[in-house]
Amino acid sequence: MNLGLMDMIGLAASLVFALPLANYAVIRLAAGEIALGAGLLVVAVAMVVLPQYFLDPARILRGLVSGLLPRQLRGEDDAAVSEGDSIEK
Repeated sequence: MNLGLMDMIGLAASLVFALPLANYAVIRLAAGEIALGAGLLVVAVAMVVLPQYFLDPARILRGLVSGLLPRQLRGEDDAAVSEGDSIEK
């Protein structure tokens, strides 16, 4: 995974909040509260994993920009689809 400066800052910000939660989850697991500890541990992992893999800002921005552009400017893949759909009704 090739992380840029902004990605590293975002990862650090996620870890600032996820590490104390994971620490508390491990303490709850050691105290015998399995459901609470496991649930909090899942939330802590999701706080780090979701923004890095699913909420990629560059991919979201590309999707928004390509949706706003006219069909002629989108790219070759969209142009091939639009030629097949150019039947006038």
